[in-house]
Amino acid sequence: MKQIIAMGGGGFLMEPENPLLDHYILAQSPKETPKICFIPTASGDADSAISKFYNFFSNQRCVPSHLSLFKPPARDLEAFVLDKDIIYVGGGNTKNLLVLWKEWGLDAILRKAWEQGVILSGISAGSLCWFEDGVTDSYGDKLEPIQPLGFLAGSNCPHYDGEEERRPAYQQLVASGAVKGGIAADDGVALHYIGSDFVRAVSSRPAAKAYRVEYDGELKETVLPVEFLGEG
Repeated sequence: MKQIIAMGGGGFLMEPENPLLDHYILAQSPKETPKICFIPTASGDADSAISKFYNFFSNQRCVPSHLSLFKPPARDLEAFVLDKDIIYVGGGNTKNLLVLWKEWGLDAILRKAWEQGVILSGISAGSLCWFEDGVTDSYGDKLEPIQPLGFLAGSNCPHYDGEEERRPAYQQLVASGAVKGGIAADDGVALHYIGSDFVRAVSSRPAAKAYRVEYDGELKETVLPVEFLGEG
């Protein structure tokens, strides 16, 4: 079963005291002790991000590892990736992520992994990288359109409530046709796709929301149901 879990923000990188989204990702694997691999390309393989990953997942029922393109863990990257149950992509510069993945052939490897049932997940850049279109600050201090891997149709906008310019920029880009309509996620929200279909939104924060944003003569922003993963 093909699955992608795209997080607007949250998880061990943004809210290490709140494990709800990371627990949700682990729970989607049928394995009792899934192998989860962190790919920190977008942050330039930042040591701090890798340390946070191991600090959290080493204490969970899983087998954590990471894939650095600056210090590759194996000569055969395809075999290394296909051996995993869950891929977790970190945030950072989406443009650099896409360029490096293409150069190393990791984009094709990840598509093969997805088609073979490896769960793909990620936060921020690791969220929008799976879609046809997205909105990114990769090029500097201005939010601009980007065309990522296209595993999922439409567009994605993370940090919808977490960064002041995200919402108006995404709406303007959708309205102008610069990016296709899609789904925006507040920080703390994960969008769960099975196959190519969006099936649910879950959150680690009670008030966090997800929105479908489309343009059909006028801009339409529709609040989507979100299931809070905590109590209450």
